[in-house]
Amino acid sequence: MTNETPFAQGYRMPAEWEPHDGTWIAWPKNHDSFPDDILPEVEDVYIEIISALHEGEEVHILVDDGTYEKRAIDILEAMGIRKNIAIHRIQTSDVWFRDYGPIFITKDVNKVRELAFTKWNFNAWGGKYEDLKRDNDVPNQMPLTGMGRFDAPMVLEGGSIDVNGLGTCITTEQCLLNKNRNAHLSKEMISENLSGYLGATNIIWLKEGIAGDDTDGHVDDVARFVNKNTIVCAVEEDPVNENYASLTANLEILEDEAVDQDGGKLKIVPIDMPSDVIMKGQRLPASYTNFYIGNRAVLVPIFDDNNDRDALNALKDLFPGRKVLGINCRELVYGLGAIHCITQQQPGAGPLIHLRH
Repeated sequence: MTNETPFAQGYRMPAEWEPHDGTWIAWPKNHDSFPDDILPEVEDVYIEIISALHEGEEVHILVDDGTYEKRAIDILEAMGIRKNIAIHRIQTSDVWFRDYGPIFITKDVNKVRELAFTKWNFNAWGGKYEDLKRDNDVPNQMPLTGMGRFDAPMVLEGGSIDVNGLGTCITTEQCLLNKNRNAHLSKEMISENLSGYLGATNIIWLKEGIAGDDTDGHVDDVARFVNKNTIVCAVEEDPVNENYASLTANLEILEDEAVDQDGGKLKIVPIDMPSDVIMKGQRLPASYTNFYIGNRAVLVPIFDDNNDRDALNALKDLFPGRKVLGINCRELVYGLGAIHCITQQQPGAGPLIHLRH
């Protein structure tokens, strides 16, 4: 570790519930992810997301060109969504901004919060999609001038980690230790990078992700912080289900071994998985933990499933200061991701205000 790392300079990755200046997303258009019979439904999901977020923060939307910009504006204006919208003409291959976009970090100096960003390498989930590797360049095109920039020396997708903002990070061995990402790095070296670039000094290593997930086990489909010492964890009750063994193992790690950055026990809240979501013969990675925490609302993927209501009620109890909104994501998850996968928070900068937990 050197004095040049952001953590050594006082930076950290804030928790998602800390105040945002904005949320970044990329408008959907990739017909491999969303065929013509699904794309309009995915656009409807985007409208629901933007509608829920824009009252409390700016929503930055990436579009390829003027044609997509006009389409986005026309749809938004038809829904009466006009304020707190910023559209940027930046070409993307697909919508999974969480994984290829910048990860923002902050530090507090003289009662003022300064903002910077980390740029990680994106190799399309271990080289699975050659045409999507171009999205590694998206952060270089974003209007982030004036912010500090730190280039991290490893492959990392934003959906593979979750933090409490105080030093504890959850991830999975299946993803971060996968040889298709950083074959030259040991577990210890990866941990050092998470500490040095995000301030994650305490890593909770879960085992595997869920079935149907082409990201090699992203943690945002498995376990998420909802406050500084509480984690919601996806569980599967059916012993013959493909997810049963891996999710049970993860739950046991969280309940029996995991501690926070100060060595304290964590509160673990299990949330039942939805029933298997299958479209066009494909098993999809549907999970209620792929929610996104906005300034005023928590957006939760639902799937026309019997467990939808229980998941929403559990999260309502955990976010008393925010509206918890279920958004039907059956079509969105056909692209193999949900709400958290397509969003990235930009933390607030400027004079410090009270942080909500």
